[in-house]
Amino acid sequence: MIKLFPKKSLGQNFLINQGVVARIIEAAELNSNETVLEVGPGSGVLTKVLAERAGRLFAVEKDHRAIEILKKELPSTVQIIEEDVLKFDPRAAGLTAGEYKVVANLPYYITSHFLRLMLEEWPRPALAVLMVQREVAQRMLAKPPDMNMLALSVQYYAKVSVVMQVSRGSFRPIPNVDSAVIKLVPKETPFSPEKTQKLFDIAGECFSGKRKQLITTLPGAIGKDKEETRILLEKLNINPMARPETLRLDDWLNLLKELQ
Repeated sequence: MIKLFPKKSLGQNFLINQGVVARIIEAAELNSNETVLEVGPGSGVLTKVLAERAGRLFAVEKDHRAIEILKKELPSTVQIIEEDVLKFDPRAAGLTAGEYKVVANLPYYITSHFLRLMLEEWPRPALAVLMVQREVAQRMLAKPPDMNMLALSVQYYAKVSVVMQVSRGSFRPIPNVDSAVIKLVPKETPFSPEKTQKLFDIAGECFSGKRKQLITTLPGAIGKDKEETRILLEKLNINPMARPETLRLDDWLNLLKELQ
């Protein structure tokens, strides 16, 4: 095996723990007929196993050094795409909604951007298994009274679960943070893209008013005065004095339905 040294500028921390690789493969529920898109194959530790289990494998990597090594070590059936994943369109590879799975060990600094891209702009995969920073995983899985904008947006699009916690020693170089493997299973969304954006705009304005009550932040977000807002919230069995962190996803959905 040719050795690839991680590049700090690309946020590379290569997974070396085969036990973690096995759990990721198990979580992806792969069979020989399926198509997988791997993001950031890096040194190829996970890629080699994916190539054995999946019917088709696309690997998107921006590090040219890694690509040269992967081409030598992977079977020719693996399609290696040299591109920044944030500029990649799965449609260009013939991938359609629900017909492929995503497996990714992401540079942590692109996690939020990648999630938004995958869930909002890409044809949505059947499922995604992602390595993320543990703190980010905890934020994604938050429930009332600790909801946040990331949790709201991810849970709107997908069912989220933690596959496993991953220690720092599972990578080289050893990162400064702990990690977690999460699984996302996209679901049908109740609103059009335009109405979904309106939902996120309203919620975003409320969450940006740190620890402020809905009766203070919501009127401006929905274009109503305080009395109209109070009546609306009470109709939905939401306490006007509540803070946005205490609302369930369904509360936000019911609010938008009432505003239509």
